[in-house]
Formats: sequence, structure tokens, C-alpha cells
Amino acid sequence: MLPKLLVLCAPLRLKTLGMKTTNQHSPLMIDIAGTQLTAVDKKRLRHPLVGGLILFGRNWENRAQLTALCASIKRLRPDLLIAVDHEGGRVQRFRNDGFVHLPPMRALGEMFVAAPRAGRQAGPLAASRAALACGHVMGAQLRACGVDMSFAPVLDLDYGASSVIGNRAFSDDARIVSLLAQSLIQGMAQTGLAHCAKHFPGHGYARADSHLAVPVDKRSLRSMLAKDAAPYATLDLVLQAVMPAHVVYPKVDSLPAGFSAVWLQKVLRQSLGFGGAIFSDDLSMAGARQIQGREISATQAVLAALQAGCDMALLCNQSLLGTPGDSPLDTVLAELSLAQNAGAYQPKPENHARRLELLPKVPCLAWEGMLQSVSYRRAVAALP
Repeated sequence: MLPKLLVLCAPLRLKTLGMKTTNQHSPLMIDIAGTQLTAVDKKRLRHPLVGGLILFGRNWENRAQLTALCASIKRLRPDLLIAVDHEGGRVQRFRNDGFVHLPPMRALGEMFVAAPRAGRQAGPLAASRAALACGHVMGAQLRACGVDMSFAPVLDLDYGASSVIGNRAFSDDARIVSLLAQSLIQGMAQTGLAHCAKHFPGHGYARADSHLAVPVDKRSLRSMLAKDAAPYATLDLVLQAVMPAHVVYPKVDSLPAGFSAVWLQKVLRQSLGFGGAIFSDDLSMAGARQIQGREISATQAVLAALQAGCDMALLCNQSLLGTPGDSPLDTVLAELSLAQNAGAYQPKPENHARRLELLPKVPCLAWEGMLQSVSYRRAVAALP
């Protein structure tokens, strides 16, 4: 029996929990509307094509509620991957009731290049230590509440052009981005929190916001590999998951990276040797609902992402639309089931395995035990 302080976030063991391990591909990561599961939520999360849930600020009231929500999800489906966008700075879903508000990643990049002064830590070593601390605090707090993965770190370079990236990026220098991201990932890994690097091959140069339009980056493949995509090559031995950008790079392919087999299979898988999971970015975004100037449905977007090489397709905020049991999300589930039965896409065993690989493998401390942990207290003290 696990100690009391560990029981809330024990490692997943599907066989001991009585759940059969199959090769069923469950490629959808969806959302829920509220702070607890409804009957409709439970029905959707039991659907065999659903493999994960992404949390938002609307799903948060306090730590006790979040912990209870995550526990109810795992009781329903122990294999469901619970994720959140929790980067720090302006992208952090949980900010009160004990959650530390982490700094934007740009603050770490600025620390990296700053000269030490009296009373201020600065320089490469200090910044790397601070990044490690950010990852550890992030991971310890999320895992204590039952979250499995954060969609972080951002590996985009900051060219000062993209408002949607901005201070979410560490730096405009691929070397600095790689070093600080590695430290952040190490801190997350210390707590068992999985990560997903984004937005491959790079969103920092394109000006348009892919939430609203389809950004275009006209640079060559050689330029992208030498600069923006360099962190993915540098970190190939540590990256667990990658999210492609909803950006078109016309000198490489006419399709957005998230729908492009050229980017996902030839470049990311073959050239860069990446073997982890690939998540689409949110397929409800405007940038994901057009292919070569043609409007596509949510189901078509999911199929395009899976056929291009994504293991998981992310659909956000669809639970807020329509009526319970009759929303765009229910339409996607029905249409994707028909498409699968018709052979519209052919999942492989590795698609399923990559998702399961992201589930927690080690026990972690519940909140009270975390606060008493020497490693956690040292990490909090090391935050910038």
C-alpha cells in the first residue's frame, strides 16, 4: 500500500487496475465545460477514440476541486492522459490557492545573457538553475493535483514579430533556447510530469496569430533547420512529445506543418530522428480549419492531422458549443468513428504506445508532502 502522501498520484499500472491493454488507437484529446464531470462528459471520455483531456482555467476553482476532478477522470479511464497549457507567464491555467505564478520564459533568457550584479543571479549557470527550478515547481504542483502533462516548453525563437509567441519564448538564440529548455524539461522529469515541446518547426517568425488566421513563413528548409528547428535536433534524446505549428512554409510544403507529412514524417521523424508522440495544435483554431485556401470541418482537420503523422489530435473548447449530447464534439466523435470503420486512416500500434508512454510511471507527493519536500522547497527558493 502506498504511503498516504503518495496515494493521490500513484503511477499508472493498467493491468493491476483491471483495465485491458489493447492496441486501440485513441487519438482525440478533448475538453470539458465545467469543474466536475457531467454524465455527458463521462460518455465522451469513455469513447474509445478519446485518449486524453485538456484542462482550462474554467475547469479550476481550487486545488481540492482540481484534485477531485482529476481523480474522477482516472477512475473513469485510468489510461486517459490529463494535460494542461502551463508554461508560466501569461499562459498558466492555475494561479492561486498555492500555485506559484511562474515567470515568462523570456525572463530566463534575459537572465542567461545578463551580467551578474550585487544581489542578482545572472549568467548561463544561474539561468539554467532557475529553469530547472521552474520545471520542478511546475511538475510537482501539477502532479500533486493529478495532472499528467504540460504543453511546455515553447521552443520557438523570439524574433519580435509574433504577438502570439512574444515573451513565451526563451530567446532569439537557438543555443540558449535549447539549453534552458533542457533544464526546464529536467525539472519536470524529476517530478514525473510529461512535456510537449512546441511549435515545430517554429512559430516565432510568422506574424499572424494562428488562432485567427493561417500564418505564412517564406523561409527555406535550410534556414529553418539551421535556426528555428535547431532545438528539436539538439534535444532529440530528451523530447517526449512535439506539437507542430499551424503555419505554412511554402518553400517546403503548401500544407500547414501540422497537416504536412513532409514536416512530420520526412523532417521530424526521419531527418531529426524524433520517436516520441506528435500532438496537433488545437484543431478548432482558424489556422487549422483551412487547407490550401479551402475551409474544412473539424473531422476533416482531425483526419488530415492523423494522416500526416500526428498521434493525437487536439480539439479545444468544443464542449462549450451546441447542447449537451449534441455538440460539434459529438459530431466529430460520430464522424471519426465512421471514417475509422471505412478505413479512412490506418492507425499503427506505435500511435497507441506513444500516448501510453506519457502517462506517469513514478509516484509523486500529494500537496502536503510536496510542501515538506526538501527538493521542492529548494526549487521554490531558486525561482527568479
